Amino acid sequence: MGMLPEFAHSLGLSPAEAGYAITAYALGVVIGAPLITILGARLSRRELLLLLLILFCFGNLLSIAMPTPGLVEVARFITGLPHGALFGISALVAASMVERSRRGWAVGRVLSGIAISTLIGAPFSTFAANHFGWRMAYLIIGILGFVTFLGVWRYIPADTPNRKNSPLREVTAIGNTQVLLTLLTAAIGFGGMFAIYTYLTSVLQNVTHVPEWQVMLFMVIWGFGMLAGANIGAWIVDRNLDIAALLALAGSAVVMMAFPILLHNGPALMVDVFLVPAFVNALGPALQTRLMDFAGDAQTLAASLNHSAFNIANALGASLGSVLLAHQLGYGSLGFGGAILSACGLLVYLLAMLVLRRSGQIETRGAID
Repeated sequence: MGMLPEFAHSLGLSPAEAGYAITAYALGVVIGAPLITILGARLSRRELLLLLLILFCFGNLLSIAMPTPGLVEVARFITGLPHGALFGISALVAASMVERSRRGWAVGRVLSGIAISTLIGAPFSTFAANHFGWRMAYLIIGILGFVTFLGVWRYIPADTPNRKNSPLREVTAIGNTQVLLTLLTAAIGFGGMFAIYTYLTSVLQNVTHVPEWQVMLFMVIWGFGMLAGANIGAWIVDRNLDIAALLALAGSAVVMMAFPILLHNGPALMVDVFLVPAFVNALGPALQTRLMDFAGDAQTLAASLNHSAFNIANALGASLGSVLLAHQLGYGSLGFGGAILSACGLLVYLLAMLVLRRSGQIETRGAID
């Protein structure tokens, strides 16, 4: 997203036309997560991680070579294919390497990677694109992907593949009610964060009227909020998973309701810009760990679909924000819209808890290995 202006200028596109490359990537994430996981059902998790990283590197290098916007969009779609499965399987691998009581901590560490990429990677890629061109930025990202490939090859323990595992078995197992409700919580509950984040720069420039240099400061604070949320949420998960999810959803609704009240107060808004992603991102470890608890034979597919749900939330939140602004409701309405999505996510999670309690299966949760 940060490279969009330079990307659009170099290819002679409007920002709206250039945005289709982002849409293509997101579409790759949603489609690739279940597709790759099902096709790779008989591979070990380490083997699948290595293949996903190869595809990621290939997609970025392909993006550099494509001469026309349409072909670049195809390349971005290919690059997005491994995204969901990569994060989902990484979380499973990390959780399998620690004792059960520390699974939340392990998952939180993996999901911290998303926050760190927002905090460091996004500004760096924007800087590289502005000074050296977007193709050079993708080249650097591809090289870093290869470094990651070498790290996985060297440090991730080899696990035994299940050559008898059936892709159909994964698909069938995903029908568990608790898995579906957990994924629905993610698809709705994360949406509020994106309703605000998508238009945060516009809010800062047009409503809060902060100096140009402070816009980047707000973005960095947002990244720190994501990082704090992933780790604090993981800490709570290891003590009480349901409390972690409920606090994240309820807390995010409250701080989003405060967003329109604080729009004209820069320092106060800065605090809210930290708290919104902190509360929402605290939900990540809870939902990822909950999927491990209930996915049974569909561990890999469920973990991957969690990131498809995350991208659905991205589209849902951004679309809701667009609708609110198109109806002249003002930037403050983004906070109210986001709070509604968090509240709806909370209702879905409460429904999951109610269904589980009535089924009498509260403690019957599976292992991930």
